[in-house]
Amino acid sequence: MSVRVQSAPFDMGDEVRAFTDAAQGAGAVVTFSGLVRDEGGTLRAMEIEHYPGMTEKALAKIREKALARWSLSDALIIHRFGALNPGEQIMMVATASRHRADAFAAAEFLMDYLKSRAPFWKKELGADGEDWVAAKSEDEAALKRW
Repeated sequence: MSVRVQSAPFDMGDEVRAFTDAAQGAGAVVTFSGLVRDEGGTLRAMEIEHYPGMTEKALAKIREKALARWSLSDALIIHRFGALNPGEQIMMVATASRHRADAFAAAEFLMDYLKSRAPFWKKELGADGEDWVAAKSEDEAALKRW
């Protein structure tokens, strides 16, 4: 299974290299990495929580939907949990296909799902206290196109 939920950092270069090397017959590999963003300059950390077992099962299910919907040779989802500092990688997706259109569409689909439906809970720890991150209307709207 190409779904990993982990607290440890990952090396994007190593992950992309291994994914690409294993992508038999692919003509396109699309990757995306999400970072902890500090828009106001006051974020100390972001805490990401999840329920082990449930989260992996949900991510595997959406990965399988992407594999069934587009002509992909593989798809990878890595998502971190725990306390992450601004600038650290939260997650990455990678998709491989014979042609770029399927790889791009599937990567966008996976990202839209991860932003709005994946069972993770995020809390920002800032100079003024702690706040849970609420769902954004633009993320919900993006998911509706699928």
